[in-house]
Amino acid sequence: MALKASMKILLADAVPGNRQILRKMLSDIGFKNVIEAGDGEQAFAKIEESFNDKPVEFIISEYNLDKLNGLDLLKKVKATESTKKIPFLMITGEADQQVIVLAVKSGVSNVIVRPFSANTITEKISKIFGQG
Repeated sequence: MALKASMKILLADAVPGNRQILRKMLSDIGFKNVIEAGDGEQAFAKIEESFNDKPVEFIISEYNLDKLNGLDLLKKVKATESTKKIPFLMITGEADQQVIVLAVKSGVSNVIVRPFSANTITEKISKIFGQG
């Protein structure tokens, strides 16, 4: 999949301030079509709803989400026929290798450990979409 500024991105993070910072980073990179979710269940519902209009093309999710954590969201996305090919970037504050290993085994496209810079997220997105 090509990297394009119009790409629809779902951003899932329980902390509104974190979503705001990430949205700004994505906007600075050139991505303007970003929808947000505050928990894992809401995130999956928004992904499914997006197929009625313009489907989500990329998911950025914090590991620590309510109702459905980031790992469970990833597993649900990868287990669903219509969503399994959507690239998925996991963000975690956990430097716990086990979390990262589980995410990789579950099909995550890449992982970022907090704290991170705009350069880091740009590099990870470029790698995911074969641009880096």
